[in-house]
Amino acid sequence: MRTLHHLWLCPFSRKVRIALSEKKLTFDLVIEKSWERREEFLALNPAGEVPVLLEGTDEEPAIAMADSNAICEYLEDAYPDPPLLEGNAFTRAEIRRLVAWFDLKFHHEVTQNLVDEKINKRFLGLGAPSSVAIRAGHTNIATHLAYIEYLMARHNWLAGSKFSLADIAAAAQLSCIDYIDDVPWEDYPEAKAWYARLKSRPSVRPLLADHIPGIPPPRHYANLDF
Repeated sequence: MRTLHHLWLCPFSRKVRIALSEKKLTFDLVIEKSWERREEFLALNPAGEVPVLLEGTDEEPAIAMADSNAICEYLEDAYPDPPLLEGNAFTRAEIRRLVAWFDLKFHHEVTQNLVDEKINKRFLGLGAPSSVAIRAGHTNIATHLAYIEYLMARHNWLAGSKFSLADIAAAAQLSCIDYIDDVPWEDYPEAKAWYARLKSRPSVRPLLADHIPGIPPPRHYANLDF
């Protein structure tokens, strides 16, 4: 029995979903409106945040795991094939550095300014989006896409020659921004080509089928060739 509590445009939930699928692990999805702060969910994660992964067997009760990095590290330890943190010590450190880049820096500078303002405020009833934050998100995403271009000029994937958790973390953030049609792909062809390869992976395709009630994605969102 394996269940993931998640939200549609939570990039950290998406990161875990992709990692689980890359490991070819089956799981059930449960939408968790974390702002409702259900007592049953808080018992699983007192922080009240998604994702939360429940893993157990018919013989043993499920264990709850929270925090996308902790969950992904657990998956790497428990299910090492195929590896998502592969390589020598330096390569693994570089993968973790890039995961932190997208989880922290990209999320703070881009995702929070765009997805939180345009989508999450609506669900939480927090008023109109901040035009200042949205402008900052549009400005900041250019820097991050240029950085992806820089990395792709040197490697096949973000952290080196092989697909890794770094690509997953980046795709999780960018897929949320792409859902609201705020990624200027045409200005960054190498980043676009990298993302097109990601979209074609079986682990990413289920994310492209996500539809938030009342907020449809742009036409290109699920198109593997843009």
